[in-house]
Amino acid sequence: MIQPGAMPLRARALELIAIGGSTGAIDGLCTLLPMLPPDLETPIAIVVHLPRYRRSAIASVLGGSCAMPVREPEDKEPLRPRTVYVAPADYHLMIDRGPIFSLCTDEPENFSMPSIDVLFDSAARILGSGLAGVVLSGANADGAAGLRAIADAGGIALVQAPAEAEFAAMPEAARRACPSAEVLGVAAIGEKLLTLGPMRASW
Repeated sequence: MIQPGAMPLRARALELIAIGGSTGAIDGLCTLLPMLPPDLETPIAIVVHLPRYRRSAIASVLGGSCAMPVREPEDKEPLRPRTVYVAPADYHLMIDRGPIFSLCTDEPENFSMPSIDVLFDSAARILGSGLAGVVLSGANADGAAGLRAIADAGGIALVQAPAEAEFAAMPEAARRACPSAEVLGVAAIGEKLLTLGPMRASW
């Protein structure tokens, strides 16, 4: 039985890297994503807080620094390797059985749509120990409860070092909620992700 907050041994290949952040997270992503190889078998799903009712340019911004294609997923689209997915504005991004992406328009969580907690919680339920979650810079507590859910499900929990983050509130909240999370600089997070192989989906 998994004890709350524990970091058990991984039972399956890494099936998804889920990353969340808010203010200041784009700089971290522009450091992290170029470290990952273009043939990475593990898909990446990213939630960055966005202004509502406005089209997001995050996919195009990140695409300029990433060796993999970066795009917004369609509703019910299967997760694919060698792809970075960015949550669109005005939708929560979830993982459903398949695994597939699901877009929903429920109420904002933590005053945010998309919400990091929504992605992390849903991914933890579906993927369990096949999941790695990363919390980057931001100014509220979104993602903290979701990162705890990832750790409790047997996944890997990583937090950007608050001293390095442009806004420390989000990584601080994640560290408090998930004491077993590993706290690292962004470059060290990239190096850590590269050690979690074989980064091949088992589905």
